[in-house]
Amino acid sequence: MKTELRRRTLLAVSGAVAVAGCLDAGDSSEANGETQAESTDETTDDDETDGSEANATAETVHEDYETTEVRVVSADGDELGAVTAAIADTQDLQSLGLSDTEELPSDRGMLFVFESVGEHTFVMREMDFGIDIVYADADGTVTDVHHAPAPEPGEDGEEEHHQYPGRGQYVLEVNYEWTTDHDVSEGDVLEFDLEA
Repeated sequence: MKTELRRRTLLAVSGAVAVAGCLDAGDSSEANGETQAESTDETTDDDETDGSEANATAETVHEDYETTEVRVVSADGDELGAVTAAIADTQDLQSLGLSDTEELPSDRGMLFVFESVGEHTFVMREMDFGIDIVYADADGTVTDVHHAPAPEPGEDGEEEHHQYPGRGQYVLEVNYEWTTDHDVSEGDVLEFDLEA
């Protein structure tokens, strides 16, 4: 029932807001089309875990969000990398984004889903770590990739140098330089399933 409501809300939203931050047309901070990368879930610090511990972590990060597996493939169809992404498909989820998250496991991300292709600007409001921001069009083709470092002490993450504009219907947020490590660039394709 929660899923149905969320999906209906997505259809009703025209200028959605995303986080890591995205500002769009809902309130004064959204009027410029900006979204913020934020989330409220905590992660574990253990880099060395067995499969069951890794699965437990994957299940608890962003536990209030629906998730989908996002694969990034080259134009030739070669898989470049994959993450389990929390789906931010409502204005509230997009406004929160990853901002309350202390860290993001390397196999996790957040997928912002907008009603249609549009211009968006993501900001680093209240972010504790850097991320890569990947814009993709309606077909999932990557249109832009930004490397967004964490704000410095005393910065709120909304300064001009923390604004990352782009055009797309989908925006994938992953760990800082994840796209470099996986050789992801414009023209590659995001593949994922969203329930209708």
